[in-house]
Amino acid sequence: QVQLVESGGGLVQAGGSLRLSCAASGRTFSSYVMGWFRQAPGKEREFVAVITGSGANTYYAASVKGRFTISRDNAKNTVYLQMISLKPEDTAVYSCAASGRFSRSPSGYDYWGQGTQVTVSS
Repeated sequence: QVQLVESGGGLVQAGGSLRLSCAASGRTFSSYVMGWFRQAPGKEREFVAVITGSGANTYYAASVKGRFTISRDNAKNTVYLQMISLKPEDTAVYSCAASGRFSRSPSGYDYWGQGTQVTVSS
């Protein structure tokens, strides 16, 4: 069982930056693939980024590649999402999730955080 708690969301102007954190419980954090997803009002949840357990491999959605960076600190049981050059279309609730396998689909994840709101004003 893994519990995930996100933090770091907020209101930022277009072009600004935010860093989201996701703290995980449990002693086996490094064995989990961690993903970030987002859901805007009226839209389906969409994939943002994923990182393997060791942190050696990452993958990004085309819409965020080059602007967002996913990383993890296994000693702190935390995964991060650094977001720069934010756009109004990045506005959404951002959630982290844990999986036993590499996946870009929400259905591939077993554990979810409650989400944190990111709002980008124009």
